[in-house]
Amino acid sequence: MDLRTFLMQSPDLSDMACAEDFASDWKRKRLDKGAHLTRQEQPETDEFVLLEGCLVSSICNQDGKEVCVGFFVGPCVITPNIARTRDGVSLVSIAATTDALLARIDSDLLSNRMISSEPIRNWANGVLRDALGRKVDREWCLAALKGAERLTWFRQAFPGYEDIFPHMLIASFLGITPVTMSRLRTSDKH
Repeated sequence: MDLRTFLMQSPDLSDMACAEDFASDWKRKRLDKGAHLTRQEQPETDEFVLLEGCLVSSICNQDGKEVCVGFFVGPCVITPNIARTRDGVSLVSIAATTDALLARIDSDLLSNRMISSEPIRNWANGVLRDALGRKVDREWCLAALKGAERLTWFRQAFPGYEDIFPHMLIASFLGITPVTMSRLRTSDKH
C-alpha cells in the first residue's frame, strides 16, 4: 500500500490534497528481514509507518534477555517516537521479521506539521491514543490474567498473529515461557 492511500483511510486525512501534501514529507525506507529499524540505547528521532511487512519491538535487559513488547503488521503506524524514546534515545529495538517497506518522517517535522494543520494534528493524536491504549491493554493482560487467559486475550487482540510471528516471541510478549506457550497451544487442540 502506498502512504497516501494509508493516510486517507483516516477520517482526519480523507481530503486528498491534505493527504498528498502530508505524504510528500515522508521518505521511503526498505528493511531486509532480520535488519533493525531502531536499536535500544541508540539515537532515534523518526516516526514510521510500516507499509508492507512485519516488525517486532523488544527490550533487552541488563542480563541480555530480550523481551518482545510489540508486533507490527503492515500497513500500520509504528509506536510513536514519544512513546518509545527518552531524550532522543531509543528505549526499544525494532527488527524486521520479513522484508519491509516503511515511510519515515523526522519527529520535529511532524510536530511542526501538527501545529500548522488541524487534520494532521488530529491524525497524530489519534495514533498516539491508539498506541497508548494497546500498551495499557497489554499491561492489564500481564497483571490480571493467567497463562491460558493471556493466550486467549492475544488471539482476540491480534488475530492471525500466531501464524505470522515465532511462538517464542509471542510467549515473551505474554510473559510466559516458550514451554508454557507450547503446552497451552497443545491443550487447545484437544
